[in-house]
Amino acid sequence: MSLNLVEKQAVVTEMSERLLTAQAIVVAEYRGMTVVGMTGLRAKARASGVYLRVLKNTLVRRAVAGTHFAGLSDHLVGPLVYGVSEDPVAVAKVLSEFAKTNDKLIIKAGAMPNFVMSAKDVANLANMPSREELLAKLMGTMQAPVGQFVRTLNEVPTRFVRGLAAIRDKQAA
Repeated sequence: MSLNLVEKQAVVTEMSERLLTAQAIVVAEYRGMTVVGMTGLRAKARASGVYLRVLKNTLVRRAVAGTHFAGLSDHLVGPLVYGVSEDPVAVAKVLSEFAKTNDKLIIKAGAMPNFVMSAKDVANLANMPSREELLAKLMGTMQAPVGQFVRTLNEVPTRFVRGLAAIRDKQAA
């Protein structure tokens, strides 16, 4: 199905707006994938907050021109699916995990602002902990000294009360 000029401009505008807030874009070739497989991939992407779309490469080249992702233009060849996300690890994880179970999906490249990644770099990014996991670890690290300080402060009155209880029990006996 061919798009008219207005529809093409709308697609380029939509993709450009997505790229303004995006932290990563991953490009994968989907040649030979079934509709059921692609539907499953889209469901996983939607659940992870990843914008996933199949677009014409020329339209994406126009959308990335003048953005931090302009270096990706050289890798836009063949039937590609584009994953865009504000969380760089999420988009890499969704596509890498799906590529492990489906050999028809081949990750070609990726990009972060002013940095083009190879397929190997995308796989390494997918192995990193997610943003939520990193925030949880950070909060645990920040909370540990405060918790230890509170336990130390609580130990003084606890020992005092135990000492008084021991004296009371000794006098009662």
